[in-house]
Amino acid sequence: MQGRKIFEDEKELYFSLSAHVPEHNFYRRLKQRLDLGFLYGLTREHYGRCGQQSIDPVVFFKLCLVGYLENIVSDRRLIEHCSLRLDLLYFLGYQLDEPLPWHSTLSRTRQLFPSDLFDKVFTHVLSLCVEAGMVAGHTQVVDSALVKANASMDSLELKVPREELADHLERVRAMSPSDRKAMRDKATQQQRTITASRDELQEIRARNRKWSKDQHPGASNKDSRFTSNKTHYSPVDPDARIAVKPGKARKLCYLSQLAVDSSRHVITHAQADHADKKDSRCLPTLLRALTLRLQQLSLSCGTLLADAGYSSGENYALLEQKGISAYIPPHGTYKGGPKGFTYHREGDYWLCPQNKKVTFRNVLVEKKNNNKKRTYYTTRKDCRDCPVKESCIGHLQVKKIEVTYYRDEYERVITRLNSRWGRRMKRTRQATVEPVLGTLLNYMGMRKINTRGLGQAHKVMLLAATAYNLQKLLRYTPKRRQTAVVALHRPEQWALFWVLLVGREGNDLGKGIG
Repeated sequence: MQGRKIFEDEKELYFSLSAHVPEHNFYRRLKQRLDLGFLYGLTREHYGRCGQQSIDPVVFFKLCLVGYLENIVSDRRLIEHCSLRLDLLYFLGYQLDEPLPWHSTLSRTRQLFPSDLFDKVFTHVLSLCVEAGMVAGHTQVVDSALVKANASMDSLELKVPREELADHLERVRAMSPSDRKAMRDKATQQQRTITASRDELQEIRARNRKWSKDQHPGASNKDSRFTSNKTHYSPVDPDARIAVKPGKARKLCYLSQLAVDSSRHVITHAQADHADKKDSRCLPTLLRALTLRLQQLSLSCGTLLADAGYSSGENYALLEQKGISAYIPPHGTYKGGPKGFTYHREGDYWLCPQNKKVTFRNVLVEKKNNNKKRTYYTTRKDCRDCPVKESCIGHLQVKKIEVTYYRDEYERVITRLNSRWGRRMKRTRQATVEPVLGTLLNYMGMRKINTRGLGQAHKVMLLAATAYNLQKLLRYTPKRRQTAVVALHRPEQWALFWVLLVGREGNDLGKGIG
């Protein structure tokens, strides 16, 4: 007989989530492993003593972690997704008929809590990984990636000189709301004011002329212009910067900096920075925070791996000062000295192919980027009658050599990289941090920052790194090693045995020869 199911909605339902979520479920195991009860004491000062109850801080952080574990960027979609999953409701501590918090509450609470609180949650989860034996600490791998900001390139406004800023703001206020690109300008006066030098502006103009000339007649972006952080800003998100990457379209982004332990690929540090900032400038801040966190967990870093973007003489000197071995390839602009010249460390001079000394004179600091260089000069007498004067110095009177102040640090790093262990460290770097960045960007909600502001972006990156470490922690299975104890004879008995054996073999050998 054919069966037919008829649905009747019950007014009263007796249902147990714990009975319907299996023991092997990820979020059930995460609920048993993750204890965030310490947040109640840390967040008490951010709430008043009267009025309606706000969202539970533990529930807030669990909801944020679920968003990155499920690769959901939108808070609205996150609440809708959680309401349809039994295991997520059990993990959050909600019943079937109990409404979840409103999605805008997540955004307001994220702005309410300071960055230090998110950092403590990340450190707490990292300590669980340390207790499980997943973090060694001695070798850290550093890398960065661009993350799209919550702002469009269409929102860009032109910076103006400081003396023209007041007139520009008056004209903007007089415009109709439909003509404005942004209804509210969140940028400060310093962010609206142009800071580019005259030479930088001329370079941008030349780039615009070349770009317009190279475009074919039917190009759809014929009236477009090169945008630069020197001349434009986003009133919607002033901290977002225009990211310039070869082969990719320009867009407003933030820079995500990560440090990953090489043992089990656990993230040990995460921070947000401006997208137009070089990696080499971010390394001192990253190293300071990473070292402090590892010290809190009774760990220490002895080796640091990174790509050439983090190379600079200042960074090499800083790492040597802290006793850390750097495996960072030097940038392609580093030459080490002029071709054909030989450096003599004892006298601190360079010897040219004509056996003339180029002696040290002074230390020069460039105003543009504060790079320190050592300058060397010859004398007019040495170069006056030189047979290769035209090809060497041309119309100048003396030979001038500028070498980076940290040449010794560069050479030590190059020697370390060219060793067999250095080549192994390169493979370790490529196999450690790049898969972690790919997982965060593609599968853990880091394809876009759903907040605005550098501080809020930092919180997002800390939460994404926390979710990644939790996933690694629950999937980690320690290897079981079987050990056996073997009782050996005492050394005196073994020594006596070998003496007797050698003596017997010697006598037999003598008889054979006789």
